[in-house]
Amino acid sequence: MKIIYKIIIIVLAMTLLSAVTAQAEIKTKTVDYYDGTTVLEGYLAYDDSIKGKVPGVIIVHEWNGLGDYAQRRTREVAALGYVALAADIYGKGIRATNPGESGKLASIYRADRKLARSRAQAAIDQIRTLKLVDRNKIAVIGYCFGGMVALELARSGADIAGTVSFHGSLDTPDPQNARNIKGRILVLHGADDPAAPAEQRLALEKEMREAKANWQMNIYGGAVHAFTNPAAGNDPAKGAAYNEQADKRSWEDMKMFFQEIFK
Repeated sequence: MKIIYKIIIIVLAMTLLSAVTAQAEIKTKTVDYYDGTTVLEGYLAYDDSIKGKVPGVIIVHEWNGLGDYAQRRTREVAALGYVALAADIYGKGIRATNPGESGKLASIYRADRKLARSRAQAAIDQIRTLKLVDRNKIAVIGYCFGGMVALELARSGADIAGTVSFHGSLDTPDPQNARNIKGRILVLHGADDPAAPAEQRLALEKEMREAKANWQMNIYGGAVHAFTNPAAGNDPAKGAAYNEQADKRSWEDMKMFFQEIFK
């Protein structure tokens, strides 16, 4: 009889767990916020089963602007149990439709790192207003152009727990700013990325070392630029291509990093 009772209890527990899981859902919505007088339109995602406060994660888009890819990543981060907000660096309604437009938009913020930092900080300020978010546990991740923005935000001295760059630009006009970094840094990079070659990696190492920052860089062999994005295609010879292995490994590395900084 004891065995039967145990079986019944296990079955009931599994049924209850399945019911709770089924009820949980990732909610999404667009959110208007501001950098000064500039209207920005972010994309918010969170698990509606969350009870209490959880860490918040900002996701910074690639050079096209906030679109499908950044939104997908935002939902995936939310599914990990965090409140996720995709930042809008360019401004509400400003999105690139071709590589030429993407290059022009990105160049504005590459040339004006102060503006890039300000737009990213606006997203930090916005996510900290949300009731579900633990204001003391904030991280920023960025892809390609967004990796550059995320690192610049860290160099500004932003009060964040950690920063993750996925195949981002690593250069900066003033390496001395790294001394302002408060949180931990994780750089996830393709070994054969022509957009940020070995020279940039070595310069970043020197920058972080001299600043005595808490940093780590993971290099994925055979990966080029944009290795996490299937839309980049599958031809590494073009300099940008999807790499499934590097994509999965870098995502797991990010998750481990979050567990470390949010504990």
